[in-house]
Amino acid sequence: MRKAKLSIDSDKLQASAELLRALAHPLRMRILGFIDQNSMINVNKIYNTLKLEQSITSQHLRILRSVDLVETHREGKYIYYKINYDKLNQAVGAIDTFLQKSEDA
Repeated sequence: MRKAKLSIDSDKLQASAELLRALAHPLRMRILGFIDQNSMINVNKIYNTLKLEQSITSQHLRILRSVDLVETHREGKYIYYKINYDKLNQAVGAIDTFLQKSEDA
């Protein structure tokens, strides 16, 4: 049996690993789920509703921003968050492609 030859773009691999690491945390998944339910929501509502500390919420949102999973919009002193569905769909698509190639091998 011959193994399929993989060509790996190390920059894309690194970006994908960071994105998956960001998605892998249960609290970040809760935050994303809450943002998804509300379309766009400010950080105060996120930590108050989910009963989280403001600093912990900000740390997790910073990680989600760093991999472009959430986008921000400022209105006065409030920062609103929404999910970047294009980026999320790219991640899901990449995983699906990988799994299909694994099944074909």
